Amino acid sequence: MEEQEILKFLKKKKPEIDEIIEKYLPRKVTEEWLKFTFGKPRYKYNLDSAQKSLIDPIWNFLDRGGKRWRPILFLLIAEAIGKNSEKLKDFAIIPEIIHNGTIMIDDVEDKGDLRRGKPALHKIYGEDIAINTGNFMYYFPLLILIKNKDKFKPETLLKAYEIYLQEMTNLSFGQGMDIYWHKGKGDEIKEKEYMQMCAYKTGCLSRMAAKLAVVLCGGNDELAEKIGKVAEAIGVAFQIQDDILDITLTGEAREKFGKSFGNDIKEGKRTLMVLYTLKKATEEDKKRLIEILNKHTDDFREKEEAILIIKKYNAVDYAKNKAREILEEAWKEVESLLKESEAKRLLKQFVYYLIERKV
Repeated sequence: MEEQEILKFLKKKKPEIDEIIEKYLPRKVTEEWLKFTFGKPRYKYNLDSAQKSLIDPIWNFLDRGGKRWRPILFLLIAEAIGKNSEKLKDFAIIPEIIHNGTIMIDDVEDKGDLRRGKPALHKIYGEDIAINTGNFMYYFPLLILIKNKDKFKPETLLKAYEIYLQEMTNLSFGQGMDIYWHKGKGDEIKEKEYMQMCAYKTGCLSRMAAKLAVVLCGGNDELAEKIGKVAEAIGVAFQIQDDILDITLTGEAREKFGKSFGNDIKEGKRTLMVLYTLKKATEEDKKRLIEILNKHTDDFREKEEAILIIKKYNAVDYAKNKAREILEEAWKEVESLLKESEAKRLLKQFVYYLIERKV
């Protein structure tokens, strides 16, 4: 499937995903939803506070877009292992809700200005609302499993809970590594350490999607681990591609990307391209790149200077090749476990689209 076909496929699936999200997170707060979500109140719920502090920020954010590729990955994996994904659609949104919560909090931590072409959520609602909403979205998706527990054997549910808990724990460690490094605390970061950060910060939610899909379909542990490894590789490769787009997109494509130019430079992020450049650069270029990153500058010329240093050492090409290499190695491990089918073909094409996308 070519890129345009994949984009068409994503466009078709996105409204279906949003419809399921709205089933559990309705746009209008009601007493019924509050009781469904939080249980019967001991005293009395205040509908307006729930609307303004949770639901409005959530839908302000979700309505901006996003590819919804994690739920689609979940559904494609279910189909590829021979199950009817229609019966599992509700569970596909679990990693997507968490993902959007992580972005809300990430923007506060990084002091981000733009997200998906609009002011970051904390710029509109304040840091307190953004952090609280993000935290709510970390744990709310467990409710989807709890409310549907009669559909699964107890041991299946236990595995699903274990996957959820472990990946959420990993997520915080990955984010912690990233924060520590872009504060200028790690100029001698090893490439493998960076990869581990990506595996936890970005890879864990795609791995969660994959492993939940396998487990809820009744698949065994070996299949869950191997498909989870492919999904983790997707997450790592997706992060690398995101970093590439941050410093290479211009004009209309930049607007579609929805982040300000050179955002990672401003945040001082030690991306794979930065690590490669620091390894290959002259002392003068290395010193200047670190200096700009540590300044957290929003000056256009300084960000452009840093990007030119990165490009000078062909770090963009290196990162592109590394992303593809990671993915190809992971796919080889799982390919023999999946029977030939249209779902398997779509899954493979979808996986490669994610690292070759232009926005």
